[in-house]
Amino acid sequence: QIQFVESGGGLVQPGGSLRLSCKSPRTITSVYWQYVVGWYRQPPGKERELVASITKDGTTNYADSVKGRFTIFRDNSRKTVTLQMNSLKSDDTAAYYCNVAGGRPPVEWGQGTQVTVSS
Repeated sequence: QIQFVESGGGLVQPGGSLRLSCKSPRTITSVYWQYVVGWYRQPPGKERELVASITKDGTTNYADSVKGRFTIFRDNSRKTVTLQMNSLKSDDTAAYYCNVAGGRPPVEWGQGTQVTVSS
C-alpha cells in the first residue's frame, strides 16, 4: 500500500513561489516507483482537481491552468515527488494533496498542505 505525506505550503504573495514536497516514507521503493503520482488541489468550496502528474520515468502532465508555472519532478530513490510553483496567483489558493494518478483509484488521502496566495 502506498501512502503520502505532503508539506511545504504557506502564505505567499501573488507572483511568488513555493515548493511542495510529497513523501512516501512507509512505502517500499519497489512498489513506489510503479505508480503515477499526482498533485491535486481543492480550492475553498470547490471540487478537488488534478494539477500535475508524473510517471515513474518522468513523463509529466499539467492542467492548463498551471502550465508554464508549475513543475513536477520525482526522485524514486527518495520516494519523493516535488511540485515547484512559480508565478502564483490568488486562484492557486487551495489545499494541495498528492495521490496516485494515471487512472488508478486514489488511496487514502493525506492531510494535505495549505497554499494561500494573498497580498
